[in-house]
Amino acid sequence: MAIQILLARHAGFCFGVKRAVKIATQSSALHKEVNTLGQIIHNPQVVEDLISKGVKPINNLDECGDNPIIIRSHGVPFETYNKLEQLGNEIIDATCPFVLRAQDKVAKADKMGYQVYIYGDADHPEVLSLNSFAINKPAIVFSTPNELKGKPVSRSAVISQTTKDLAGFKAVVCRMVEDCPELLVFNTICTATAIRQRHTVELAQEVDLMLIIGGKNSSNTKMLAKLSSEHAETYHIETADEMKKEWFAKKEKIGISAGASTPDNIIVAIYNRIIDWFGGLTKAVNVADIPVH
Repeated sequence: MAIQILLARHAGFCFGVKRAVKIATQSSALHKEVNTLGQIIHNPQVVEDLISKGVKPINNLDECGDNPIIIRSHGVPFETYNKLEQLGNEIIDATCPFVLRAQDKVAKADKMGYQVYIYGDADHPEVLSLNSFAINKPAIVFSTPNELKGKPVSRSAVISQTTKDLAGFKAVVCRMVEDCPELLVFNTICTATAIRQRHTVELAQEVDLMLIIGGKNSSNTKMLAKLSSEHAETYHIETADEMKKEWFAKKEKIGISAGASTPDNIIVAIYNRIIDWFGGLTKAVNVADIPVH
């Protein structure tokens, strides 16, 4: 039985992640050791590779000593920026530009007197960062429209974690507009996130099985897996070693998509592992060799 494998048209590293990894790699060449507050991106394999180059994650500023500090792609709370400046460490900012834009929207809405609502995961580092920019009145964080019942006030502003789904955000806005005479809406969902979600769903609708590749702690990858599972049998994996040959029994058309923190080499390794098992296709040397949906 011939097997067909297709890659979603947009998959893997996004602009913000490429930028953060490039900044970290360049910094490692200039310093014996640099630190990141938490993982610079949510991909264990990339983080381990950077650690081998001297880019080491820390959990709090007490661990950094005199090392330069890289602000990770998700950003950090406003108070952390201030503390870093007080400590005098060199600050290397790799915050994703889309996150910086969302931080700015929160700060402006808060300054204008709006009650800020953040559609996102309360414990996600990006949301913790965004929340800190509501200085005058604490933001309200929620993850589903149902959590809003009875909450919205007359002058409200709503933004989204950059990796949430657009359909969910639309549902939130529709729910809030019922109770808010004045509602300020900022669509802060990252363009790359929205595009990856759309192409993943389109591919999932046409295949027998989907592989979603990316860190198990990656919010945008988990969202891809959730959306994909609504249309096809779906497995969220980080590496080729997690795959099981029996998944592909009687499957003729396989789809692959990957989160914004997933490097090309992992996508290629997974594609080639399937070919090792079933043959019939030429192995890929790089991601451009993989047929695209």
